[in-house]
This record gives sequence, structure tokens and C-alpha cells, in this order.
Amino acid sequence: MANPTTLIIGANSEIAKALALQTVNKSNNGLIVITRDPSFYLQPLFRNSKVITLADYQEYSINEAIDSIKENKATLITNVFICHGLLHNQHITPEKRLQAFDVDSFTEVMNANTITPMLWLKNLVPYLSGKETCKVVIFSARVGSIADNKIGGWYSYRASKAATNMLLKTAAIELARTAKNIKLISFHPGTTDSPLSKPFQKNVPEGKLFTSEFVASQLFAIVDNSELDGEVSFVDWQGKSIPW
Repeated sequence: MANPTTLIIGANSEIAKALALQTVNKSNNGLIVITRDPSFYLQPLFRNSKVITLADYQEYSINEAIDSIKENKATLITNVFICHGLLHNQHITPEKRLQAFDVDSFTEVMNANTITPMLWLKNLVPYLSGKETCKVVIFSARVGSIADNKIGGWYSYRASKAATNMLLKTAAIELARTAKNIKLISFHPGTTDSPLSKPFQKNVPEGKLFTSEFVASQLFAIVDNSELDGEVSFVDWQGKSIPW
């Protein structure tokens, strides 16, 4: 029987790297990573891992990556982590005011946070469907909760995560009929010490800025304890449910 394998997509984030390190430290666990920058995975400890490098995350590139995974027919993927996320970059800053809303920025954030993860899910589901349980985690955020929005702001990021949650909720209804072995999890990691959160860390309460290693450990525990129930779970780093 094939060893269980973890697939990490968008594997150059700090949490993704921590997930990868913890995976290779588990005996008999395989690892596949998909990234645009494979430099972190040139370390000797990843010599038995499969590293797939993409130039971009267009749908044709996504399908090429999945075809590469399919080459090993003995691969049994039991966990998938889709780690894409964009909050800011050199030309995008979360909007504090309605007047800051910008079409180009909104489109870029939506593409990274919503469209790309859904393209992965769309094209992976036919491959993952089967008898063996597979947990698929998509990185979301508490600010994607419409019910939890008490302070406003961050229009594009909030909208992209709320849209992702709705798409996952819809997909879970379909998969409960057509791919019953797949469990979807929409995950809020909390504020992690990473380049994504760096400009906003001064406002984080004491004890609420987490290391990527801590978040990865929490996430593995959540995945291990999640039930195959035909629903999508929207949970935080503690495993607590977040209102939609």
C-alpha cells in the first residue's frame, strides 16, 4: 500500500515551509510541493520529496503540475494545503477608506486569494476522488466572515476571502454527492509572523502573533481530528468554528 502523501501548493509561504518541514519529519509520510520558487526545497532533507516548479498559476500550468503528480500512480494524497494569499505588495495596500478602492488592485487580490485556489480545487478533485479520505485545506481569514465584520476596511481582502468561503461552501454541497471522500477546510491561521503580516504587527495584541511552526502544528491537529462529514469547516487556528 502506498504511503500517505501531503501536497502543499503555494509552498513558499512561511506556514507552507513549516508544514513541509513537519511533514518530512514524520516517518513514512511522502511530500509533494508546488511552488514558483523552489530554493527552500533544495535542502538535503527534501531529497525524497517531489518538488514541482511553476512559472505561474494559470490553469494550463496547474494542469501540467497535476499531470506531473499523476506520473507516479502509487501516490496516495491524503492531505492538501492550498496556501495562496495576497494582502499587500509593492503597489497594493489594504484599503482603509472606500475612496481607496481600486479596480486593478481588487482584481489582483481576487485572483490570488479566490480564483487561483478554486482552479486548484477544480482540477484536483477528479484526481483526489476515490475511496481514501483526503482533507483539503484552503487558507482563508477571519476577515472573510461577513457576520464577524465589526470594524470595516480592507475591502478587497475581505471580499476575496468571503468569496472563497462561499465557493467552498458551494463546492462542499456538490462533493457530498460526487466525491464523498474529500473533506474541505477553510482555515484562518491567525496573525503569523511572516512578510504578509509584517506591516500590521504593531497592532497585534500580546500573545497573538504566532510562529509559522506553531500554526503548522495546530493545523495538522485540526486536519487529523476533522471528520468526513460532507461539509466545509470554517475554523481558526484553535479549531474553533468561525461564523460565515
